Amino acid sequence: MVTEVTGMMTVVQCWDDGVTADVRLIEILRRHGARATFNLCAGLHEAERKPAGWAYKETEVWRLGWNEMRNVYDGFTIANHSLTHPRLEQISVDAACREIAEGRDRLQQFFEQSVPGFVYPFGSYNETVMSAVRKAGHMYARTTQSVGKPFPPENPMAFHPSCHFLAANFWSRYEKAKECGVFYFWGHAYELISEPMWAAFEEMIAGINADPETRWGNVADLFDEASDALNVPDKPDTDDT
Repeated sequence: MVTEVTGMMTVVQCWDDGVTADVRLIEILRRHGARATFNLCAGLHEAERKPAGWAYKETEVWRLGWNEMRNVYDGFTIANHSLTHPRLEQISVDAACREIAEGRDRLQQFFEQSVPGFVYPFGSYNETVMSAVRKAGHMYARTTQSVGKPFPPENPMAFHPSCHFLAANFWSRYEKAKECGVFYFWGHAYELISEPMWAAFEEMIAGINADPETRWGNVADLFDEASDALNVPDKPDTDDT
């Protein structure tokens, strides 16, 4: 179930992968009272920070350690990005179900909060994966496909955002989204690789915050909160995804 959004435009954002650059990003969000969801892969974190094993544009990416994540993400919403970030439609159904369900369970136990959302690794999925995500108890699943009207989605298990935060037409999409009432952007904090980029990002957050026609929201808040099934296994589905 989804609820139509009326009145002021609600701006929601989410950030993938649980990287150390989230610390600086969150400092900016807190300064401006911005809400956000952070999409984590529970199976890729260790007790302390560690290199992710790859670099983005010659900048080494590091993952946060469990020993700091409660503090870093305090006050923000957590979503499931699978256990270890595989292309879910390319592995066995049993393995995909484990990635989805165990990833959610570990995050809920660690953060002691419901984890209602899911984000597809690499933005890739198929009908089988969508069904598994829903049956694991998720309220929605975000893709990487940009759309003009993100909400309400035709299918919450294929919830398309407005755009990436570095999209060249970010602000035109932002203004256009006022017609439907929701603007949804996403990204990775490791993509901010220079001081000018960080300054531009803070200016962007400040600009949204200063807009009298908008308000910050959380992705899950766009959906009805009537489902107690977020904390218990879903009943088998008999309808189409």
